[in-house]
Amino acid sequence: MNKREIIITFIGVVVGLISGYAYYHYIGCVSGTCSITSKPLNSTLYGGVLGGLLFNMIGDFFKKKKS
Repeated sequence: MNKREIIITFIGVVVGLISGYAYYHYIGCVSGTCSITSKPLNSTLYGGVLGGLLFNMIGDFFKKKKS
């Protein structure tokens, strides 16, 4: 991975962390039985992982398209 790919993935993780916490805060799980959205830490970390993976895939897509 070069520096640009790392930065794009890091931005994706940050966006995912913010989105995960926002999902917990605004939607969440009232009953407390949802494994991901019942606690803010779980929801935030899950969002960060998904954001990093998504931005990494998008970066790979554009890199392959240029070649």
